[in-house]
Amino acid sequence: MVTERNTGATRRGHARDVDHPYPLHLDLTGRRAVVVGGGPVGARRARDLLAAGADVLVVAPQACEEVVALADAGDLTWKQGRWCATDLDGAWLVHTATGDPRTDDAVAAEATSRRTWCVRADASERSRAWTPAVVRQDDVVISVTAGGDPRRSAALRDGVRLGLSSGALPLRRHRRPTAERGLGRVTLVGGGPGDASLITLAGRRALAEADVVVVDRLAPRALLDELDADVEVVDVGKAPDHHPVPQREIERVLVDRALRGLRVVRLKGGDGYVFGRGAEEAAACRAAGIPVDVVPGITSALAVPAAAGIPVTHRGTARSVTVMTGHELLGDDELLDLAAQTARGGTLVVLMGVSRLPELAAGLAAQGADPDLPVALVESGCTPQQRTTTATLATAAEVAARRGVRAPAVIVIGLVAAMAHPTRVVDLRTSAPAQQPAEEPAP
Repeated sequence: MVTERNTGATRRGHARDVDHPYPLHLDLTGRRAVVVGGGPVGARRARDLLAAGADVLVVAPQACEEVVALADAGDLTWKQGRWCATDLDGAWLVHTATGDPRTDDAVAAEATSRRTWCVRADASERSRAWTPAVVRQDDVVISVTAGGDPRRSAALRDGVRLGLSSGALPLRRHRRPTAERGLGRVTLVGGGPGDASLITLAGRRALAEADVVVVDRLAPRALLDELDADVEVVDVGKAPDHHPVPQREIERVLVDRALRGLRVVRLKGGDGYVFGRGAEEAAACRAAGIPVDVVPGITSALAVPAAAGIPVTHRGTARSVTVMTGHELLGDDELLDLAAQTARGGTLVVLMGVSRLPELAAGLAAQGADPDLPVALVESGCTPQQRTTTATLATAAEVAARRGVRAPAVIVIGLVAAMAHPTRVVDLRTSAPAQQPAEEPAP
């Protein structure tokens, strides 16, 4: 004789007042799921079930446009008519959303008699199964219920979604899916112009998932403090005229770690595709068969002038902008073209140009650029150390030397440079001007 022990859960009323429901995710691929009711609620349930791979049957005398369209497309089966008990034959899961309590009672009772879970859309307190608020991020699925309060569930879900999308929650994998164990991937992340808060949400998320971070000198290094202790950090920082890790070695490290099956983030300052050699690194990875993702960053060419109060374009003053590197000496033809742009109201933004400022300024003047053209040099932009020096094309080299201007600095040449605020630095933590010792613009 077999006896079953009654734990007393029913006697204490827990069968109807469930304080701790059992959470469970189901694989419904190819399994029959029945939705009784063809209105908007039933359509949402059917759509979610189809996304889960279920074989969906909708039973309803009339159906909304979405259900009709899905049926016409062959994505689900619509039985047009009143429901009957045999509609639940072979069902693994039932949703009832007719809007009629008596019908929903009958559907739920029939499902219960068949030991098939039934979700009621009309009265959660009378249901034995519930659909949670769900957030999906790549392969992460999080379901939220909150004591039968759907608005509270949705608010919590949205908070979790924000944490996932911003990288504030730990997304890093500790056990790889079998399909991913042989090969990793590389994500090239532009970290923005300076302050760690200026990285994009996608960039933060990539860092939260990383096993290895290959980092530049000008990347937002404060973000490294948020990494797990066992994340490998490879420092390949370059200073002007000092490159301790050659570019080809950086590419080798990216490929090597990815071939080990690791998720690698290449973290750069600004945007890696604006004088950042990001395309070279992407090409090297793809040549080795490594998948590559690119997360753009806010380029310092635009953000640093803005932080100093300089719009690189301005109605009635500057209608074009040229971004250039100051690493290389320019020929007369190139200088002539740049000088002509400034004469037409164009703005020149020079990255990595402090060491060659004397040659650039003299070359532009020799090709006809106005020697009184305003120039602004913004050091350590978008950081608490930001400093702006203003001059003219004729005096810029001498003033920069006297003021000790150093890299990293962005040079702006053009009429808009006169709009610079030499001491205005925005504190990104408070969105207010930071209190710093005043410095007069150089003459």
